[in-house]
Amino acid sequence: MTTYNQLAGLRVNYLGSDPTLNTGNEGQVWYNSTSGTLKSLVQLKAWSAGSNMNTTRSALAGAGTQTAGLGFGGTTSSAPLVNSNSTEQYSGYTWSAGGNLATARRKLAGAGTQTAALAFGGANNPAPGTPTVTATEEYNGSTWGPGGNLGTARYASGGAGTQTAGLAFGGYTTTAVVNTEEYDGSVWTAGGNLGTARYGVAGAGIQTSALAFGGAAPFKTATEEYDGSSWTAGGNMNTARSYSAGCGTQTSALAAGGNAGTNSSATEQYDGTSWNNVPSMTTARRQLGGAGTAPAGLGFGGYATANTNATEEFNSTIFSPATGAWASGGNLPAAIGQNTATGTQTAGLSFGGRTPALSNATNKYDGTTWTATGNLGTARYQSAGFGTQTASINAGGLTTVATANTESFNGSTWSPVTSLNTVRYFAGGAGTQTAGLVFGGGALTPHPGVATESWNGTSWTTVNSLNTGRSMTTGFGLQTAAIAASNGPSVSGATESWNGTSWTSVNSMNTARKYLGGCGIQTAGLVFGGATPSITAATELWDGTNWSSAPPMTTARFTFTGSGTQAAGLQAGGQTPSFTNITEEWNGTPSTGTASTLTTS
Repeated sequence: MTTYNQLAGLRVNYLGSDPTLNTGNEGQVWYNSTSGTLKSLVQLKAWSAGSNMNTTRSALAGAGTQTAGLGFGGTTSSAPLVNSNSTEQYSGYTWSAGGNLATARRKLAGAGTQTAALAFGGANNPAPGTPTVTATEEYNGSTWGPGGNLGTARYASGGAGTQTAGLAFGGYTTTAVVNTEEYDGSVWTAGGNLGTARYGVAGAGIQTSALAFGGAAPFKTATEEYDGSSWTAGGNMNTARSYSAGCGTQTSALAAGGNAGTNSSATEQYDGTSWNNVPSMTTARRQLGGAGTAPAGLGFGGYATANTNATEEFNSTIFSPATGAWASGGNLPAAIGQNTATGTQTAGLSFGGRTPALSNATNKYDGTTWTATGNLGTARYQSAGFGTQTASINAGGLTTVATANTESFNGSTWSPVTSLNTVRYFAGGAGTQTAGLVFGGGALTPHPGVATESWNGTSWTTVNSLNTGRSMTTGFGLQTAAIAASNGPSVSGATESWNGTSWTSVNSMNTARKYLGGCGIQTAGLVFGGATPSITAATELWDGTNWSSAPPMTTARFTFTGSGTQAAGLQAGGQTPSFTNITEEWNGTPSTGTASTLTTS
């Protein structure tokens, strides 16, 4: 019989514990003598939903990274054409408005970072035709200022580099062009011409080590590499297309989406020699914006069946198994339980609850200290919340009766907004101040519910219900990609995943419980505490498919919500069973890849 050594030319390592997991372990096989298991490691690659942009548009440009992205320009309507000058900044969680471009335009190119970006070229005429834009603008993180004009007016060109060392190549004037220009922070000068004239071309890399790929017409697979003076042929793409999103470096690039005759969701990674197919985007689209790196990319906006504001994040990384630990944080000003929390570990918000009297108190956390801020208009407890420290929503809850009352926080003051359609408390929440979700909970009798409502910043809309009626639940994620975990009053670990349209039952938590806290995103979550019905400190991590146990909280408690991320969570207050002001901070390493067991002996 052929052995592994004969096939792979390697012997299986015999180890007392798993090695430190990183990309160097991919494809390796080893035997863990402690657990008695044969293991291997593969790299996980997938797109997941991010928060929607505030402005639906296509033909926009992008810059920055997955956690500090920038989208700007584009068109918000194709019939008639309406060019956009709006800019949005992505935090890795939500989009927020940035400074407007001086010149509204579509099919422009971009380069640089979120705080030092470059926008150049494009078209600002109200109908298809000769491009009219040579304008270059420079972004400082809040406002755009003028830069030096391109030598050749064009649209649908590729872009790469930085604000002070940019690169423009290809594009369309009255025909596809080969022109390349280099920017030094003030002036564009001619560089070496592309070997293949094209427009709708994507780009990656820096001025002296750039990559151009795809384009039209016709649809192209051709890839070219720039060394700072001339272009040479690289490996062809697998899918011929134009108007895809590109990001990364010359030796590690990502191409996503585009126009291949029809809208494409195809994604490929370039390793400096060849393109390899990886999992496709969820939403097929063209003329989208891109940012980030090959292992951590960002795709946003574009044209699907219409202009879209959908955002997707690509991750291709191996980490050690998710782990971490809880540490003490600054105490709340007063002991409180059944309170609601939003925000992050270093910019958290806690509001409402019981002391045991009803409370309308709101407190902000800066990573060290809690400080009182504007009170809720309606004192309540066990409400649903979502958002950030400066932009949150509080919905439902219990006063002397269950309520549908909703309030919006602007960083200092709560204001009443449109009430929920369904009176409820013990509900879960996810999302942002302008794109949220509330699910489960109900009135006093019975309070387990299935109703789900979507919030658009102005009003609530009833959408598809949960599969399992639940209350005393926790929720985290976004309006289009959320998780609902646990159930009460019958204790359960049942978990459901929301895709923006419907709920699907997924793997249950390891510890069935209620009254717990949670935080994170649909593919990287954290839950902690609760009642089993005994009070617990149990902590679990969610990787988008499975729950895994993690080190417990220092103090077992229940009746609270949580905030933050899987890597940096925050918990404050709760009951032990006495009301408490204790704060704990979770510091961990998220996991998207672990060693897989092949066989057990």
